[in-house]
Amino acid sequence: MSAEESLDANYKRAFGKRIGFGRKPALILIDLVEAYFDPSCALYAGVEEALASALRLVDAARANGVPVLYTNVVYTQGGANGGRFYQKSMTLHNFVEGNPMGAWAKGIAPRAGEIVISKQYPSAFFGTSLASTLASLGVDTLIHTGVSTSGCVRATCVDCCSHGFIPIIAREAVGDRHAAPHEANLFDMDAKYGDVVSEQDIMTYLTSLDR
Repeated sequence: MSAEESLDANYKRAFGKRIGFGRKPALILIDLVEAYFDPSCALYAGVEEALASALRLVDAARANGVPVLYTNVVYTQGGANGGRFYQKSMTLHNFVEGNPMGAWAKGIAPRAGEIVISKQYPSAFFGTSLASTLASLGVDTLIHTGVSTSGCVRATCVDCCSHGFIPIIAREAVGDRHAAPHEANLFDMDAKYGDVVSEQDIMTYLTSLDR
């Protein structure tokens, strides 16, 4: 990259392609739990607008027959099942089973039949049944919402691509504790793994589906 070339121009030479939406989507809400919305918690991220966007997408998904899935993080006492991830983090004790910080954020209420995937690592695919569940449902597109953009959303996006599903990242419905990692990871996911798409464009897609 030359000193005169912009980052966008440089990346477009190698990463400018869009995948587009597939035929059968599912919506995933990644780790939208109290820890990220309670100012007393070290994980507080101030991402209330992302939650509101995700909830609007939930309503649209349900109205159009699109599967809705949820993830949370749950550890045994002491975090032995969290391995090095738990060891590295200063905050994952908030997700030991029974801690109120692991409860769903206000407005999140999985309905009967909607799938909840409890995980111990960043990706919603790692060590879980997510890939086989999506395959059995005939899903080819996974719409990502949740937190954090630079952590569990990104990890899920990369694994989504690796498992052969189309990653769609809902721009307004993902969030992080700081704008810099948030924007950097949106940029990188959009360049290399999936498509970052506006809430409105996703709404239009969902309402256009044949049911």
